[in-house]
Amino acid sequence: MEDTNWTSVSHFVLLGISTHPREQIPLFVLFLLMYAINMSGNFALITLIISTPHLHTPMYIFLSNLALADICFTSTTVPTMLHNIYSPTKAISYMGCLAQTYFFICFVAMENFLLAIMAYDRYIAICHPLRYPVILTRMLCSQMVALCHILSHLHALLHTFLMGQLIFCADNRIAHFFCDLYPLMKLSCSSTHLNTLMIHTEGVIVIHGALAFIIASYACIISVVLRSPSAKGTWKAFSTCGSHLTVVAVFYGTLTWVYFQPLTSYSVAKGRILSVMHTVVTPMLNPFIYSLRNENVKVAFRKWRSRTRLSFFR
Repeated sequence: MEDTNWTSVSHFVLLGISTHPREQIPLFVLFLLMYAINMSGNFALITLIISTPHLHTPMYIFLSNLALADICFTSTTVPTMLHNIYSPTKAISYMGCLAQTYFFICFVAMENFLLAIMAYDRYIAICHPLRYPVILTRMLCSQMVALCHILSHLHALLHTFLMGQLIFCADNRIAHFFCDLYPLMKLSCSSTHLNTLMIHTEGVIVIHGALAFIIASYACIISVVLRSPSAKGTWKAFSTCGSHLTVVAVFYGTLTWVYFQPLTSYSVAKGRILSVMHTVVTPMLNPFIYSLRNENVKVAFRKWRSRTRLSFFR
């Protein structure tokens, strides 16, 4: 009896963004720089939130978890890509490829769920400000973050399990810089119908379900803000939401363009460019978007800098 789990491919070759030798050094420097900015920016944001008592609120607890998800998200793909730029083989083992796919999907889903609960946080803060401390207790925040982790791992487990059922017969060259779903499915010599079906059903429910929740939350927020007689209060409410909406637009825009299309119309070249946007650029920009558009973070940063200077000159 034929074993449908069997594969003749023991490893894959990640071709990266470009195969031209002249472009390898500029690409290495560019992505190393973006990775360093991503790590330092997100670590700085987490450290600032932990060390500043008045930032120990639900909004910033969720933001610190988002920054941690961004760190893990980028670390799943960029170090491998940097290593492969100068590697003579550019190889990744079959199990290593599946592991990378698993963690990539997991952290994408985690960011998706965290953005949804951050929208809920803004909804409660603006639409029910007097009940905010009663509704969003420390216990509820912990439960929501834990639920984000559980659902993210279940979502990743489903799609990685289905990917593990595919058969790869000959071609093992992935025209990408990491083991993404569509490039892997393009190489399979078995049917990918179930994989595609799950992406377009369960994937749509998970990703677009969270997006619909975010849109509904902000529809309620805008309705309340427009009825507010105070122009100052209106501006303050919108200013706390602006950074979150910017991140939401970039994250869901690139994610939808890459994954929620038929496999037959998937373009490897466009997929690589858009993947760079949501795997490297967006996580790098997130801490700056939240820092530059958030007065509380800017004030906390100035105080931290003042304390650092005082301790340095003592």
